[in-house]
Amino acid sequence: MSRLSYEEARRTLTSARKAGAGVPAYLRWVNRPLGGQAAILAASWGWTPNGVTALSAALGAFGLGILVIITESWAPPVAALLLLAGYILDSADGQLARIQGRGGPAGEWLDHVVDGVRAPLVHIAIAVALVRADAPAWLVVVAALFSVLVSGWFLSQLLAEKLLPKAPPRSDDARRSAIESFMKQPQDPSTTYLVLALFPLALPFAVAYTALFAWHVLIFAASLRRKFAQLRAL
Repeated sequence: MSRLSYEEARRTLTSARKAGAGVPAYLRWVNRPLGGQAAILAASWGWTPNGVTALSAALGAFGLGILVIITESWAPPVAALLLLAGYILDSADGQLARIQGRGGPAGEWLDHVVDGVRAPLVHIAIAVALVRADAPAWLVVVAALFSVLVSGWFLSQLLAEKLLPKAPPRSDDARRSAIESFMKQPQDPSTTYLVLALFPLALPFAVAYTALFAWHVLIFAASLRRKFAQLRAL
């Protein structure tokens, strides 16, 4: 694949951009636009989508390594920044594939594998960091359960996408779409990463992290019930 000029890559992405309705606010208005800029640069540098996926995984792994190994107060915010940077590239790889016309099952599979591994590892790393910080045992248990929950949620979403018929195109108005995006924001990985940055502040982190876990439990339970009913009706 030859390199594209910056303008060629930008024009190609503009014509192939995903709709934003129904996705969390940060992903819709921050992460995808930044990922698009990263994809345009990557296309002009001749990078491949799989290379961008690998870099996204490496940034996440580096951030989690810092969180687990280093006990200084700066480590969690730096880990959060690295995870957010990796999240940008997680949006960039698919957009780069569309720019280059290289989308396919292998790249999609690799992207899902990285996401499926990273999601629980974030909470496992938080659990390890909590143990090292002599945090209360109940909070460590919350982190461990959080890792199981996000794994189950990820698998549930993937299976539902494969087993349920394709949903018809959405016709939501802009206001309703924006409200839905903000309501879905807690389930976006960026929320977990931003809460992680509070780790040096023990009480605010414990409150925010536990509340985020409780929200995930409630929404996951509702999601499971809805998907089971939809699948049973087929």
